[in-house]
Amino acid sequence: MARMYRVLGFFTLIIALLSLAGNMTELALLFFFQTAFFGLLGYMNLSERAYLLLFWGYMIVAFIGLSYYTFFEMTTY
Repeated sequence: MARMYRVLGFFTLIIALLSLAGNMTELALLFFFQTAFFGLLGYMNLSERAYLLLFWGYMIVAFIGLSYYTFFEMTTY
């Protein structure tokens, strides 16, 4: 399970670098933070239950944040 967090860190690093190349600095900084978070969790050697609880917590926060952004922050033209 810890290896999957390293894989998530790798993919978020790729997205961060591509965002940085596309001059989307806010998105790049967000994904660099996520890369550091997943990389740190990947080397903590927690139990599988702890990894699953952290993943579900991450998914809940991400979905709530995305829903808030799309409902309140996006403007329609």
